[in-house]
Amino acid sequence: METAAQPAIQMGFFDLILASGPMAKLVLLSLVAASLASWGIILSKWRTIREAQLENARFDELFWSGRNIEEIYVKTEEIENSPVAMVFKAGVKELKKFPYSDTQPLDELAIDNIARALARASGEQVTLLEKQVGLLATTASAAPFVGLFGTVWGIMNSFQSIGLAGGANLAVVAPGISEALITTAAGIAAAVPAVIGYNHFANSIKRQAVNMDSFTQDFLNILQRNVLSQAAQRARINGGQ
Repeated sequence: METAAQPAIQMGFFDLILASGPMAKLVLLSLVAASLASWGIILSKWRTIREAQLENARFDELFWSGRNIEEIYVKTEEIENSPVAMVFKAGVKELKKFPYSDTQPLDELAIDNIARALARASGEQVTLLEKQVGLLATTASAAPFVGLFGTVWGIMNSFQSIGLAGGANLAVVAPGISEALITTAAGIAAAVPAVIGYNHFANSIKRQAVNMDSFTQDFLNILQRNVLSQAAQRARINGGQ
């Protein structure tokens, strides 16, 4: 009487993880933790930059609306997530340290101090936007190598099993190979979103920095035009006398 063939046992993904060795599980745990951290940063940074873009547009409309600087400064208190607005506030705070009027305009020293305050505020805003983005770059570069370590470890286990069994067959090498494939896949899965997110946010932050630099030049040009116009007005008055 013929014996019925035993059906092949197909292990699922989670079964393979449970059957893997301690080192593979440790590698997988570290990759899952890095992936979760990366996704948290991606979601948080996307919301932050999105709010910055929307409020930058709101501030630009306010700044070029024809109001005076003091009125714009008061209105800007309602705009909390615009990097350009934060740079403007820093410039106005520095401007208020120098008394000026129609008869006492700003001098070059005041303009230079305001320029430094604007540049310092711009750098601080870029630093805030870049916060935690470096972890995405670290995950993108390190995760494949961590997965590769798990791969090498799984292959080492396979060779050890072959040596102990005295021969090579599928039952001997399959467990180690499965560990190797799982950790490799996990490393790639953690790295791909991280590298895409890092490149996207790096470009977005660069555009924010360009916006702040452009505003800084516009703001300084406005102040310098006021200085020149006041000087020309005094010259006409003195000439008329």
